[in-house]
Amino acid sequence: FWLKPSASDFVAACEFLPTANARKRRTSMAVTKEEDVQMMLVCKTHLGTRNCDYRMKRYVFRRTVDGIHIIHLGKTWEKIMVAARVICAIENPSDIIVASQRPYGSRAVLKFSQYTGALAMAGRWMPGTLTNQITTKYLEPRLLIVTDPRTDAQALKEASYANIPVLALCDTDSPLENVDIAIPANNKGKESIALLYWLLAREVQYLRGTLSRTAGWDIMVDSFFWRDPEELEQRDEENQASEWVAPQKPAEDWNAPAGGGDTWEGTTGDASWDAPATGGAGAGDDWSAPAAAPAAEGQNW
Repeated sequence: FWLKPSASDFVAACEFLPTANARKRRTSMAVTKEEDVQMMLVCKTHLGTRNCDYRMKRYVFRRTVDGIHIIHLGKTWEKIMVAARVICAIENPSDIIVASQRPYGSRAVLKFSQYTGALAMAGRWMPGTLTNQITTKYLEPRLLIVTDPRTDAQALKEASYANIPVLALCDTDSPLENVDIAIPANNKGKESIALLYWLLAREVQYLRGTLSRTAGWDIMVDSFFWRDPEELEQRDEENQASEWVAPQKPAEDWNAPAGGGDTWEGTTGDASWDAPATGGAGAGDDWSAPAAAPAAEGQNW
């Protein structure tokens, strides 16, 4: 005996079926994940160190013959997605501090803050920024993002005193004390650091709605790379040297008269050499005449 389903049964059954938009979003996320993992491989994000902290073993895929630990990039991508959702949960973006004492992460931190609205602190961390209320640079953020827990140990310690959650890029040998969310990745290469901050900034913009997943992000990863100032100066000098051209000499006119263009048309070529010279101090002197008498007549030499 067949019973016709009611409207409520139909609605209850539809709740378990994924919608078309959900399936499309899931497919685009899968494609994005595959492309991101390929970019991580190119930037050597999966290369760890020879040492491994016991709390980072869960993120290690395997170990090479040379003893280098390989990081599981699938878990790295998942942690980036989690970190982006934590960042979007904070209403005011300026309540987020992104710190990096490592030089390779300074440019990436500045670019990340430019596109997400966070507060960048590249370079040396001023002690007391989160704990000393007397200083003029005292801050009370809601989230702290660090590039390396070991080099940014001062920032982590102050965040633990102030009860501030910490999000960190952690290598296989990084200590995880006072770290709430660890993104397992290579935090020693400039390409790897730049790519991680680029992926994080892109996902934050996706979640905030300022960027469409179908359109993509037209900002290249190269803009997040750290650049050596000396290398840039050397490149500019090489470009200037290649652009310099030696001055060309003016073309000579072989039809012009010799002697720098002097002309002899004004001289009289019919002059007689036997005629006496005209003008001058000794004009008209007779060399056959006897010498003139001395000025003093009394002296006889």
